[in-house]
Amino acid sequence: MTLWLIFVGMTAAAILAVLWPLSRRVRAADGSDVAVYRDQLEEVSRDRAAGMIGEAEADAARIEVSRRLLAAAAMEERAPPASANDRRRRVTALAALVFVPVAAAAIYVTLGSPQLPGEPLAQRSAQPQGNRSVQSLVSQVEAHIERNPNDGRGWEVLAPVYLRLGRFDDAVKARRNALALNGETAERQADLGEALVAASNGIVTAEAKTAFERALALENGHLKSRFFLAMAEQQDGHRDKAAAIFRAMLAEAPADAPWAPAVRQALAELDGAAAPGPSAQDVAAAAQMNEAQRNEMVRGMVEGLAAKLAQDGSDVDGWLRLLRAYMVLGERDKAQTAASEARRALANDPDKLRRVEDALKGLGLSG
Repeated sequence: MTLWLIFVGMTAAAILAVLWPLSRRVRAADGSDVAVYRDQLEEVSRDRAAGMIGEAEADAARIEVSRRLLAAAAMEERAPPASANDRRRRVTALAALVFVPVAAAAIYVTLGSPQLPGEPLAQRSAQPQGNRSVQSLVSQVEAHIERNPNDGRGWEVLAPVYLRLGRFDDAVKARRNALALNGETAERQADLGEALVAASNGIVTAEAKTAFERALALENGHLKSRFFLAMAEQQDGHRDKAAAIFRAMLAEAPADAPWAPAVRQALAELDGAAAPGPSAQDVAAAAQMNEAQRNEMVRGMVEGLAAKLAQDGSDVDGWLRLLRAYMVLGERDKAQTAASEARRALANDPDKLRRVEDALKGLGLSG
């Protein structure tokens, strides 16, 4: 009996929750939504004038707010008179008063049972809620995109999520579609380049480099593009050019630039990994040599590096220098052999091995 009294109380509370707002008289709309959207349009203009947002972002915001403003104005025009609203509220209240308890009782009599055990907490907590939530949201956006493949804004929303989830090929596709549908900007070109780099395991490919160069052409000094182009120079063996780009970025950086530490770290790693240059005597001697003699001198230095690595294979930067040197000399077979030796020497160090594998892909030696 106590259980049924609890059910009756719960039903009464549910009915009260429905009837209370319906019993209150609602005043006719006074255009508040329209006024809000007009204020938002003015705010966008103020933010653009203050330089807080770019022109592209301001245009997008104006279009979106204007769309909502038009929709709100249209809804006001179609809104029924107050008397019609009153009649609808009374009908709804009556339906709630009669239908809710009858339907609840019928469903419970058919399906319910207070003796049914609850689902164990362990089963309810088996799957991470956060992951399910993210995947669910991604699936919803993907379903929307499947129905509306020309929705550039949807592709732009998906792209960074794909990148964070490690779905790099999907991120590249999304960035390409966003660029094609939303128009070309420096940021979109740089975002495409970034996705291409991620899909290539950190290698700045020719296509990615083209995207970054296009971004710089659209916006002189674009930071992300300069950073990745410096990486491209480093991967191509042009350490001096890479370091020059990093130093120029730091020279132009404001004191509180949030990206400056990342550039400093990249520059420090670049300087720390640089191969030791020839001495003054080496330079003087090389100046007196013909081309064949200079090549022989270079081969001697390369062989010396190879011998050193045979004694101590833990020097990953030495392996990278050796691989690049063999490729510059056109000795691809020796580079392949060195790659196998590097893999064996660094097999117990996943981080160093990954750097070697990335370099091999950039040199066309993977596999």
